[in-house]
Amino acid sequence: MTLHMEKGGISRSARRSLWKLSYLQRKCIFSVLSVGRLPIHIAFIMDGNRRYGEQRNLKEGAGHKAGYLALMLMVIYCCELGIKYITAYAFSIDNFKRGPDKVQYIMDLMLEKIELELSKKDSLFSRYGVKVHFSGNMELLSDPIKDAAKRLMVATANNSNTLLTVCFAYTSRNEILHAIQETCQEKLAQIQLQESISEGRISMCNPGQGNDVLKLADIEKHMYMAIAPDPDIIIRTSGENRLSNFLLWQSANSCLISFSQLWPGISCWHLVWAVLNFQRNHYYLEKKKKKQI
Repeated sequence: MTLHMEKGGISRSARRSLWKLSYLQRKCIFSVLSVGRLPIHIAFIMDGNRRYGEQRNLKEGAGHKAGYLALMLMVIYCCELGIKYITAYAFSIDNFKRGPDKVQYIMDLMLEKIELELSKKDSLFSRYGVKVHFSGNMELLSDPIKDAAKRLMVATANNSNTLLTVCFAYTSRNEILHAIQETCQEKLAQIQLQESISEGRISMCNPGQGNDVLKLADIEKHMYMAIAPDPDIIIRTSGENRLSNFLLWQSANSCLISFSQLWPGISCWHLVWAVLNFQRNHYYLEKKKKKQI
């Protein structure tokens, strides 16, 4: 194949040819992977954006822009592979402790990218049938970001191929605390309703039936991540092996995979390796789950 060069580099037609070739290669590889058990839910800890920019002497914040593009590519790969649930750890509550300028830049970038997707007639989300959901303590965010996030969730609500959950202003400890508080408030309301029933009438909820006892299922339904099943795979970049307060409740039986590559440099091959590793350990993980039931 001959590549025709323009002033900016490879011509549009050549880039389209390379994309088609790349797509055909992925289609072939993914068809082989599909012979085995595929994960339902893959979660990503997107670590290394800032270091990526610093190592390449890029402008301040350029690493995070590259990280956004890497996420969009990973969404495409996961959709092509048939992954139903994707979760991305985009911004931790702990990140608010960073310098005000750095925090504001990320907030501005998030708002910019949401508005960009909303403005597109043929966005990636509509093309691949991706429903977007934001998970976390949204009250910590500014009104413009909350409004934009809600509009994007509404705009993609009818998409049904894949669910992309963006964990923003999120930590697992905050999620667990929120779920317990919501559960206790719900149970308190039930008890107060019971007490309001006149004596001598049949109680709608009595202690003997255990309706005033907190159950695991009661707490889990109030989790931010109740919208998706527990992740089969959690991928972290930049060589770290920590969960960093991410999906602590949901990751008991997840396959944890760490890559030394910084997040903006993650590729389709990393996803392929992660799925192969999951398939190799699937029998053990399923056996472990059955023991816990």
